[in-house]
Amino acid sequence: MRLPTVFIDGDQGTTGLQIHERLRGRTDFELVTLAPAERKDPQRRAQAINECDIAILCLPDAAAREAVGFIRNPGVRVIDASSAHRTQPEWVYGLPEMAEGQAQRIAEARRVTNPGCYPTGAIALLRPLIEAGLVPRDYPVAIHALSGYSGGGRAAVDEYESNDGAGAAPFKVYGLALEHKHTPEIQLHTGLAHRPFFVPAYGAYRQGIVLTVPIELRLLAPGVDGEQLHTCLERHYTGARYVEVMPLADARAMTHLDPQVLNGTNGLRLSVLANAERAQVLLSAVFDNLGKGASGAAVQNLELMLAALKS
Repeated sequence: MRLPTVFIDGDQGTTGLQIHERLRGRTDFELVTLAPAERKDPQRRAQAINECDIAILCLPDAAAREAVGFIRNPGVRVIDASSAHRTQPEWVYGLPEMAEGQAQRIAEARRVTNPGCYPTGAIALLRPLIEAGLVPRDYPVAIHALSGYSGGGRAAVDEYESNDGAGAAPFKVYGLALEHKHTPEIQLHTGLAHRPFFVPAYGAYRQGIVLTVPIELRLLAPGVDGEQLHTCLERHYTGARYVEVMPLADARAMTHLDPQVLNGTNGLRLSVLANAERAQVLLSAVFDNLGKGASGAAVQNLELMLAALKS
């Protein structure tokens, strides 16, 4: 029986290299690569895409759209790690834990768009609560997120790692024009009625994200508290292999959130940090921006597609 073939277009970028590392030693499919001289040759890339079973695009947005335009073979399935298609209705959103049946939709899809790193945490926290009616769709959501500098791609990695990081800022808040490209993706896939307020930042460490969403209980329905929010998340993610909802007692004992604690994994840790006296809750998500926020998510979606090919 012929092994399925997987082609990574853009395999020398941060996400592509991480996917290669995660797939190292696999024997259940054939990984197709191009010689260095062919990687920027449109004809050779188009040939490789049309000859594979599953193409993973690790490219800038414009190049990802170009790659999809190359496809003439209707049997080719695509996982796009760029942000080019994340709000396109004809693409299946590649967050398997997002909703009931989402993993099956990914497994059967021809076109899957990998979630953005920050949206992964925001959607995982907010969508179950919004769907359950515990957080109103018109809630004025504010999101703060801190990522390792690898989230800025090769340019940011070079800035922090060349010359021992001399001249690189220890902490950098960006997206100050409030037009970050992840914001429409977050709004769409959480189900929010209004655009959320999103403030991202980079720290002087390589990878890992802490994302937080403050919730004022006075703006929720009477009687909704931190315990109910926690129960909703816990119920939603029951049985989810890669998502952990921290027990309330453990969350209460925490004194800080470490963005690097899940580095190298595809894990996503959610917490509900509640202060009943102040009627305030802080929702938090911790994960690896190169793991569940990028390459780990792509490999998870690839696994679902490969399983569908075998069945």
